[in-house]
Amino acid sequence: MAEHNLLGKTGEDLAVDLLQSKGYEILARNWHSGHKELDIVARNRNWLVIAEVKTRSSEDYLEPWQAVTPQKIRRIVQAAHHYVRQTGTDLPVRFDIISVLRQGEGFRTEHIEDAYPPPLT
Repeated sequence: MAEHNLLGKTGEDLAVDLLQSKGYEILARNWHSGHKELDIVARNRNWLVIAEVKTRSSEDYLEPWQAVTPQKIRRIVQAAHHYVRQTGTDLPVRFDIISVLRQGEGFRTEHIEDAYPPPLT
């Protein structure tokens, strides 16, 4: 597995661990709808949580969460809409970002709840 793929998988595993430690129920990982993907779909109390995971090995350029662009947000929201329709869930949806940054031999994680509203268009 390529180094960047391994880093991404490690970041997603850490994100799942973090959410589970906070009492979230993981419903899906890497859920696909066509070419769109949801990294993590979880339930927290009465919310359906769509969590985008961004992992970086260095903060030379951006914090990982800053890589979630308006274009990426539109794709996530579209995929979330498909997930809700396919599963028939009637929970309100919240969009979170989990930022994972490698620091030496370890990682720093940051969970940003309700990181952005779905765009209107």
